[in-house]
Amino acid sequence: MPISLDANMMREIIMDHYSHPLNKYVPSDPTGYESIRMDSDSCIDDITIYLKIENDKIIEACFDGVACAISTASTDILCELIKGKTLKETKYIIEQYKNMIFEKEFDAECLDELIAFINTHKQAARIKCATIGFNGVDELVCNHHHHEEKK
Repeated sequence: MPISLDANMMREIIMDHYSHPLNKYVPSDPTGYESIRMDSDSCIDDITIYLKIENDKIIEACFDGVACAISTASTDILCELIKGKTLKETKYIIEQYKNMIFEKEFDAECLDELIAFINTHKQAARIKCATIGFNGVDELVCNHHHHEEKK
């Protein structure tokens, strides 16, 4: 169910995931992980995202690097949310999140704490920060899918 949040709660969720990200680390054994480096020319963001995908499911998702509060928090929540999800479910979450960011209709049911970024459109400069991790995960999922089809 979608969480209805006031501005303070949204800020709290973002700051909590920025101060104490659960998924910010480099895998101790990177074997079997796919990774992508994402950086921004408009912010300090320079992160590498790691996904372990088996049988069309995301087994593990994490990231590391330097990033602002918005990038760190949104990527951390995304990593948490997609663990155990299929690639199709992951793509759906990313699509719904981007719909929310760009003020289109979206399915709040699947976004969980990502709903905290609902007002990002009011600060256009933060949109790239709020989507950098999503673009990286999306690219990894697409590349994986494309690679699997070629086998």
